[in-house]
Amino acid sequence: MAIRIIVKVPDPILSKKCRVVENFDERLWILLDDMKDTVKAANGAGLAAPQVAVLKRVCVVDTEDGYFELVNPVIKSASGEQSGLEGCLSVPKKYGTVVRPEKLTVEAQDRFGKKQVYKVQGFTARAFCHEIDHLDGIVYTSKAKDFVDDED
Repeated sequence: MAIRIIVKVPDPILSKKCRVVENFDERLWILLDDMKDTVKAANGAGLAAPQVAVLKRVCVVDTEDGYFELVNPVIKSASGEQSGLEGCLSVPKKYGTVVRPEKLTVEAQDRFGKKQVYKVQGFTARAFCHEIDHLDGIVYTSKAKDFVDDED
């Protein structure tokens, strides 16, 4: 498909709450395909629609546990705690320590509108939380501490 331009801070779109997806059509499928190409090209672990300037409740996660497409995701339960460094494709070369749940249960729809339930843990749970935060206009830097810059 296509690689989209990733929006960077301080673009105001990153602080806006996204709209619920109601149409599961070719436009959504193109967005999801483009987001997959974009996150892979950027070597990221996830990407949310507002990061490509689309205010829809859509995100993708790509970790060692697999590739996930989440439409209208809702965290149904969370347990445990993990703390670790996070970065973001919209905040280049900056990392901060964020506390997240260790385990999550997330309900979402797939690209066809069918309900899916995901039980994830560890880094994948961290990535789900990070991307779902984007859909509510939250960038990880508002939750992080102990920032480090990548001089690379």
